[in-house]
Amino acid sequence: MEATLDIERDRARAGGILLASDFSPRSDRALDRALRIAGEWSAPLAILHVEEPPERQGKPADLIRDELRGELPPQASTAELVIRIGSLPTVLVAEATERHSALIVTAVARHNSIGDYILGTSVDYIVRKASVPVLVVRRRADRSYGTVIVATDFSDCSRRALAVAADFFPHAGLRVIHAYPGSGFRMSLEDRNEHNASEASARMAAFLEAAKLPAEAARRIETELHEGEISAAIERCRRVTGAELVVLGRSGRKELVQALIGSTAETILNTVHADILIVP
Repeated sequence: MEATLDIERDRARAGGILLASDFSPRSDRALDRALRIAGEWSAPLAILHVEEPPERQGKPADLIRDELRGELPPQASTAELVIRIGSLPTVLVAEATERHSALIVTAVARHNSIGDYILGTSVDYIVRKASVPVLVVRRRADRSYGTVIVATDFSDCSRRALAVAADFFPHAGLRVIHAYPGSGFRMSLEDRNEHNASEASARMAAFLEAAKLPAEAARRIETELHEGEISAAIERCRRVTGAELVVLGRSGRKELVQALIGSTAETILNTVHADILIVP
């Protein structure tokens, strides 16, 4: 596992961070968070702006670049500005692959009339297709992440999500959380035995032992077991700890797959008032 963490650190230095921005006000929070993380990592930041034809048709590329550069805050003056033509989701995923980016940062797609944030098809595509972690930003980046919630279903993918969280945010506390069905759920006796609290506790211990995290990361971990639904458990934990980031694996057992694909992804973004890091 330590070798995995070394690889992640090397990628952060070499590939840096790739931010998707349409330069609208809703992108400001994602920009601020990307700048903060780039500073913490001493990593390069590239800002990708994708236009679909025929936007700005007839304008010279240099003029477009100058206009966009003028909209960036002074602290982004050293960031690389990349302008592409095409569809944002496909171009972003391809650009991240080509650059060997360590992290993609994006904002939520939009908010509705009552202020709830919507994941949107573009972000959903990026989450599904990207080969690197994707950070979906919805909160202001007033400070570094102090506490990070890592949801686990005890799968290999959630183990990797924990390793990435420990490496990306080396000064943050790590709350590893698992939600299991309670006795009120309809299930076979075998399933009930598998998911009861004592079994979940034993599996959590085995999960952390198998993760083989460095001692400094292991010392930052606290665990929580909750009966019920994962998004409600995450939000309860967030309210208690003040955590501003939730980390999820992109694939694994059914519970987390559904938490990332389809309508449940929107439920998590609307229910859990935190940024979400999705680790493939």
